[in-house]
Amino acid sequence: MRHLSLFIFLTLLLLSCNNISSDSEGHHAAMSISGAGATFPYPYYNIVFRDYMRQRDHITVNYGAIGSGGGIRSLRDRSVDFGASDAFLSEKEMASMKAEVLHIATCMGGVVMAYRLEGIDSLRLTGPLIADIYLGVIKKWNDPRLVAENPGVVLPDLEITPVYRSDGSGTTYNFSEYLCVVSPGWNKIMGKGKALKWEAGIAAKGNPGVAGIVQQTEGSIGYIGSEYALTLKLPTAKLKNRAGRYVDATLESITAAANSVLPDDMRATITNSDDPDAYPMSLFTWILVYRNQQYDNRTKEDATQLVDLLQYIISPEGQKVAAQINYAPLPAQALEKNRRLINEMHYGGTSLTPQDSAASVIEAS
Repeated sequence: MRHLSLFIFLTLLLLSCNNISSDSEGHHAAMSISGAGATFPYPYYNIVFRDYMRQRDHITVNYGAIGSGGGIRSLRDRSVDFGASDAFLSEKEMASMKAEVLHIATCMGGVVMAYRLEGIDSLRLTGPLIADIYLGVIKKWNDPRLVAENPGVVLPDLEITPVYRSDGSGTTYNFSEYLCVVSPGWNKIMGKGKALKWEAGIAAKGNPGVAGIVQQTEGSIGYIGSEYALTLKLPTAKLKNRAGRYVDATLESITAAANSVLPDDMRATITNSDDPDAYPMSLFTWILVYRNQQYDNRTKEDATQLVDLLQYIISPEGQKVAAQINYAPLPAQALEKNRRLINEMHYGGTSLTPQDSAASVIEAS
């Protein structure tokens, strides 16, 4: 009986071990990929990650939309497999990560000025006007400068309520970077950053928070990702671009903003593009990963799966999703540079992408 019990125990143990790596039908072990960061691309990530999981039933992708600042901190703490940010890392931030970080652009979008003014469905704004609204210089909607910019529109004698992000945000970074370029006053007083000390307005967390307050508050204006405004059907202002044209944030105008030579590391800004068709507050959003995936308790299988996810996002199928939900797909130049960056990812010197040989070894960093 003792021998039989031992045999049964060993048999169950063996079956249990086999089930860890595969089931009776030969499926792969369940794995998970975790990420955190920007709220701007969350609607896109929500769908593209869902589609990815449906095609690879052994994989779970978990993403926390906690803001770009939170995503960078989470990657630095190595509590997630990838971070996500709407602002690329500065040299100081890169140094703080203690290992080389790659920027994989996933799609493009626009920062729009959503507003709520009863009976007004057309509004023109310029960068300097936006700056002065958030600096508290322009306080009412019928300010002479706003009236002059909007001939034929009866703007109300109503206090302006600017809404801004309370969390560390890549959207805030892109918004403030644009205002630094077009407004010397903003550049001197506020500068650019993921979090700022605001001169006027009320705070809200995340793009959904800003969109929600604008939707509910008469006389309000807030900067949010274009897809949130489109989804909620919020009116947005036409912005005057560098060429002097008033443009909406559309897939075409955002794509036009990327009509320039992009750097190999994809740490690129497309704010205030000189393309005459460009929307002036356009941006890339990135997934951030460590180049060398061999750290902490990560396995090569973990790293390989992350590479597979990144390749899916920039595939024609993944980019098609972006266009369907009001994000601009990446141009060919960006896709090619992304592929090269993904190919640089390695596990202690061993390549994670198919190469000429099965065990291609690259220079470790």
